[in-house]
Amino acid sequence: MSEPRSKNNNKKKPEPDEEKRTIALNRRARHEYFIEETFEAGLVLMGWEVKSLRDGRAQVAEAYVVIRNREAFLIGAHFTPLKQASTHVNPDATRTRKLLLHERQLAQLIGKVERAGFTIVPLDLHWTRGRAKLQIGLAKGKKQHDKRADVKEKDWQREKGRIMRDRGG
Repeated sequence: MSEPRSKNNNKKKPEPDEEKRTIALNRRARHEYFIEETFEAGLVLMGWEVKSLRDGRAQVAEAYVVIRNREAFLIGAHFTPLKQASTHVNPDATRTRKLLLHERQLAQLIGKVERAGFTIVPLDLHWTRGRAKLQIGLAKGKKQHDKRADVKEKDWQREKGRIMRDRGG
């Protein structure tokens, strides 16, 4: 005899691994800036760019975000074209790409950048429900002594982990 089935068969799909959904990460951004607030923006992409992203061929470490005419643009991101890309398309790996944000978010970003001296930095490029998204951060630059303090804190956390592991085992 078989097991009785439960009436509630609404099983949630397992969340994909974090490593699998992240395309490119800007590690330097959190080292160089204090991130005050983050936003998720869509990207206007061409077909070959989406294929490159699916293959993991992108980097946003040297990229930055500017606002022109109440629109946000990603400048300096590098999407390496695939070798098997179409012959009639001339891919430009570092072209300027438009970011898709709500009007309210754009107004907030414009206000902070113009009045409060913030800058907008790309933090990571990832997939959300099958669409490429860019996480951007409203950031203020760190001074050299702030960076040193962060490094000191990370070293202490690492050392503390070693001590706890050695003592516990």
